Amino acid sequence: MKIHLLSTGGTIEKIYSEQSGQVQNLETKIDRYLSQLRLPDSHISVRHLMNKDSLEMTDGDRRQVLQAVESALQDPGPIVITHGTDTLVDTGIYLKVHLQDLRVPIVFTGAMTPLGFERSDGLQNLTESLLAARILPAGIWLVIHNQVFPIDQVRKNRELAQFEAK
Repeated sequence: MKIHLLSTGGTIEKIYSEQSGQVQNLETKIDRYLSQLRLPDSHISVRHLMNKDSLEMTDGDRRQVLQAVESALQDPGPIVITHGTDTLVDTGIYLKVHLQDLRVPIVFTGAMTPLGFERSDGLQNLTESLLAARILPAGIWLVIHNQVFPIDQVRKNRELAQFEAK
């Protein structure tokens, strides 16, 4: 099965920069983690759109995500979008407003702690989103921390560092 994966950056893609002493979006690492997974009958087509903290995303960036989704929809298969958790719901709702009659699931995921860091939730969320993309009905979803939410029925609880139903 073909799955389109669109990467936008966010915490899931952050790395520690020794030069600045900060965690930053400098390079993508999704491909490295995908190569560690056993996905026997899946072909993951990865497209790196940007590598931004979601708090820095603009309307132009959301249009770019929309255009990439529209392009992916020309080649049937579910879509997974890795995205920063702070504005992930905003981008998902933007897509919901602009996309009608979806025939495949679009699954957003991200992480509270970067891939590769101790206690990172990134690999779990990435793996769960790939499975969910295969079995969810058409629509726009958030898959994170072993939960599935319709994108317009979820919010981030920053105090608890988790998503919850609205």
